[in-house]
Amino acid sequence: MTDVPSIDASAVSAEAFEIIRRILRSSKGFSLDSYKNKCIRRRIAIRVRATRCTSADEYCDLLFRDTGELDHLLKVLTIHVSHFFRNPPTFAKLRGEIIPYLFARAKSEKKLDLNFWSVGCASGEEPYSLALILKESFAGELERHNVSVLATDVDAEVLVKAREGMYGEERLAEIPPAVKKRWFKYAGGKYHLAPEIRNMVDFRHGDLSDHASSPAADLILCRNVLIYFERKEQEKIISGFADSLGCGGMLVLGKAETLVGESRRRFQTVCPVERIYKVL
Repeated sequence: MTDVPSIDASAVSAEAFEIIRRILRSSKGFSLDSYKNKCIRRRIAIRVRATRCTSADEYCDLLFRDTGELDHLLKVLTIHVSHFFRNPPTFAKLRGEIIPYLFARAKSEKKLDLNFWSVGCASGEEPYSLALILKESFAGELERHNVSVLATDVDAEVLVKAREGMYGEERLAEIPPAVKKRWFKYAGGKYHLAPEIRNMVDFRHGDLSDHASSPAADLILCRNVLIYFERKEQEKIISGFADSLGCGGMLVLGKAETLVGESRRRFQTVCPVERIYKVL
């Protein structure tokens, strides 16, 4: 077997990167313009090595010939690893303080509709975790309010899996046994989430680079997504979240993320540890 040279991020030339950027935009409608170049180059290099191409240029030729490889590349570029109730203290804060506040606020404003938005939802664990909290702890409030849980991701293929609601046991490690027993059925080597919970979540394709399409929301969870964007784009996205949320709306970021630039002026920090902010 012929050895394949090691390809790292630095070996992805500007010319090869531009070709890949154009292929992704024209064939998949996916734009790399706002993402961090180093991060994207590292992930491209992963696929160059995996396909045993000797150079990024050879890999570009492969992309022109093989649409299946283009799908593999897109999956690597947008990959999110998640599980139910990821970072349990964050969900404890949501259950104990943030969601009760939002329901109380809606009641005082005589507002019937509440909209929760999970950004970069991947295979659905985060929005389904929200749905489980609502079903388990806020059944009465669900009867008095119209609560929607929107989940978006740039990867249309992963959304298909999210809608199916089938998971390996490792994804359910943080779910309390009683909740797991109540809402999951084990069959065919997978845990199947009950339709009653699945039907609470609306999955849609969405790209954060499309600032004009941000929906109105009372709570936005955008955890471990902004880290892939350049700082200026992060500021635009966060400012867009503030517009979507309006005064009093809540934003939850990932543990490695924080507010940046002028967007910080639009938020009050509610919980610095869990990266929870309220729009001023």
